[in-house]
Amino acid sequence: MDKKLAWLWLAGAVGSGCQYARELLDLWPDPVELYEALHGMQTMPPACLSDAAAEQLAGTSPYDYEECMDHCLLTGVAVLTPDDGAYPARMRALPDLPLALYVTGDPACLNGRRYAGLVGTRRPDPYGRQAAYDLALAMAKAGVVIVSGLADGLDSEGHRAAVEAGAPTVAFLGTAIDKTYPAANHALRSRIEESGGAVCSEYPPGYPGKTKGTFLARNRLIAAQAEVLCVAEARTRSGTLNTVSHAERYGRPVLAVPGSIYSALSQGTNELLRTRRAGALCQASDALDCLDLCADAAVPEQAAFTPEAVSPDARAVYACLGPAAQGVDALCAATGLPAGRVLAACTELELYGGASALPGRRYIAL
Repeated sequence: MDKKLAWLWLAGAVGSGCQYARELLDLWPDPVELYEALHGMQTMPPACLSDAAAEQLAGTSPYDYEECMDHCLLTGVAVLTPDDGAYPARMRALPDLPLALYVTGDPACLNGRRYAGLVGTRRPDPYGRQAAYDLALAMAKAGVVIVSGLADGLDSEGHRAAVEAGAPTVAFLGTAIDKTYPAANHALRSRIEESGGAVCSEYPPGYPGKTKGTFLARNRLIAAQAEVLCVAEARTRSGTLNTVSHAERYGRPVLAVPGSIYSALSQGTNELLRTRRAGALCQASDALDCLDLCADAAVPEQAAFTPEAVSPDARAVYACLGPAAQGVDALCAATGLPAGRVLAACTELELYGGASALPGRRYIAL
């Protein structure tokens, strides 16, 4: 029997995110031996398994997975199992390690590098988008593999920055390995695979199972592969903070980009900082220090300020600024915006290099 078929049989029964996967492998490190013992009536299903998993193990055979294995071979999908040398070493000791990983691209980038996870909201504002891109670009140029989930928004910015830097990046999917979600990221996925990166999933080609919970299960893999998890922008309730919880569970350090106190998109990251669940991520060297890497080449170049790069509120405020300092009240009168939005716009302009703050909450254009 092909041992890889036995791994697929075991993974298919256990499912993704099984909290007892490590315990199961400690009892039965060889899935072939488990299959032979179960079907030879030499043992009962391991007590750590759910009734549904035990029933599926008893009612299926590794040979049921031959078609899946053949499909992977024909389409260039690598199948990595815990006894495979190419399997991500950072996942072997996890209590809920994946029993099978399907990979497109180059599996070699899953080991022997330094890894930083970068996650955040799927609907970022210009500040979060720029911060994620600049930080990922600088880290990638310093030799770090960016790990994320190929989702809309900040996941995509991290992968895109790594590709632009000519560096490998790793994406973990919450869908079947042969499905790109969102479909709009198909071209980005191709660039990841062509530039020495890898796209990974616990779900085989044509996965027919339920998708509820698969993205949350995927989040643990991002946290596991990362040596430090970077959060660029997040709301207080989001999948991003689910990834943070996994990072904390695995003992991975977490860094968060500070954001405006007036922005709902930064409430999650600011709360991580306020409660000291995360350290501040203000420049790439903050993450590189966690990896013991030199930050000399990791400071992103400050691009020349352009009003098109900021929000409409920030553009309105910028149009009213000049070399003479103006206070918030004057800017409110000039723009017709309330004080909270003016302050948020001024903060955004400072971050993008369009304005400078003076004592007394007065601002000038740069």
